[in-house]
Amino acid sequence: MTKAIMIQGTGSNVGKSMLVAGLCRAALRRGLSVAPFKPQNMSNNAAVTADGGEIGRAQALQAMACKVPLTVHMNPVLLKPESDVGSQVVVQGKRFATVKAREYATLKPQLMERVLESFNLLKSNHDLVIVEGAGSPAEVNLRPGDIANMGFAQAADVPVILAGDIDRGGVIAQIVGTQNVIDQADADQIKGFLINKFRGDPSLFDDGYAFIEQRTNWQGFGVLPYFPEAWRLPAEDALDLGGSISKGDIHIVCLGLSRIANFDDLDPLTQEPNVRVTMLRAGQPIPGDATLVIIPGSKSTRGDLAFLRDQGWEIDLAAHVRRGGHVLGICGGYQMLGGSIIDPEGIEGPAGNTVGLALLNVTTEMTPVKKLTETQAVHTASDLPFNGYEIHIGRTQGPDCDRPFAQIETRPEGATSADGRIQGSYLHGMFQDDTFRTAFLASLGGNGQSTNYNESVEATLDALADHMEIHLDIDAILAAAN
Repeated sequence: MTKAIMIQGTGSNVGKSMLVAGLCRAALRRGLSVAPFKPQNMSNNAAVTADGGEIGRAQALQAMACKVPLTVHMNPVLLKPESDVGSQVVVQGKRFATVKAREYATLKPQLMERVLESFNLLKSNHDLVIVEGAGSPAEVNLRPGDIANMGFAQAADVPVILAGDIDRGGVIAQIVGTQNVIDQADADQIKGFLINKFRGDPSLFDDGYAFIEQRTNWQGFGVLPYFPEAWRLPAEDALDLGGSISKGDIHIVCLGLSRIANFDDLDPLTQEPNVRVTMLRAGQPIPGDATLVIIPGSKSTRGDLAFLRDQGWEIDLAAHVRRGGHVLGICGGYQMLGGSIIDPEGIEGPAGNTVGLALLNVTTEMTPVKKLTETQAVHTASDLPFNGYEIHIGRTQGPDCDRPFAQIETRPEGATSADGRIQGSYLHGMFQDDTFRTAFLASLGGNGQSTNYNESVEATLDALADHMEIHLDIDAILAAAN
């Protein structure tokens, strides 16, 4: 009979996604057929599935750890924030609605049906399902109608292990406090706890660990030291990409948009030894030594174009181009590079037109139908093939499209300026292809050598599982599955 176990956290960003990925790989190495599952995720960093849907990028990494194909059922509810108060709701891979936070609560009862449907489909095809919670079960104000944490765990009768993050401090209060604020039925669903991100000598926490066990009467599954190679795994939260990563002669600067989406396009670049990647924060100027500026995808192209201007980046971009710098716009960033963005139906807010950056001679019209597809393309400048995916609304046309970024079969894709230094494309994931990435970086002055990105991720997943095997009682965690 298929079993399941759920990792919940005492808060956001305590490392749940990484813990699930490591458990998935550890269980796979025990000969089990494993699948990841997250009932509800909130992220603009999405992956496209083979069946034409989208799920959270963390579940894509976890599926890689399990060595199974992506399916929309691994993340049946995906919330993609479009503003400070509203999100697009994606259900089993397809857009379901756009709602404000208060309105979302009314949808939860019908969404629970779809969540359980997806969960049961995964259970029918695998030996073990490892579930990731969202946020924290201690948010008791969200408990009525909950589908992300204890509401799901109770409905599906899945045992829970609670993860606390000692790196942020107060881990004893995190775990003991969680037990104190949740109701008894939810507390009974929790079978134990673990401590994540410990730095230094773990034995120094022996007394604290024993205190938690005594106070909660929950089993402790171990103290996991900080995993220094975590940066090699694709990040789901843009906050994890702050500052400069690596060192090298090629300086790639990415604009940290307020609704940045699919920023994992940067991940392969961060691992290149001759490349320095900087995620620019609000208010920071574009550095004068930037080789390439990337304008990434956005969940709100028109809104983020206004945000870009508010940071003074439009002026900085013009100066960067005058210095001979390169610019690459991906998806929403590509749309911003054009002369205008036309939104006659008000898909991204009030209907109207927004003046673009005019670095490419193209115009975008927003359309209501989202394109979700995996794609094989050939880069026009290098004639090299690569795999990518499209996940966007809108249609872009104009004279610079006559110099396409790539060809998809016989269809031109993207646009390039006459001097070749400004490029735009709807294709995400292009830099995961080692050969293409090497050639692209060589065009910026790279040395023609590159890392093997997928091998690096696979090796890091194995190293993560090894790390967890040493410090956590993995057998006991898997034995707790029901």
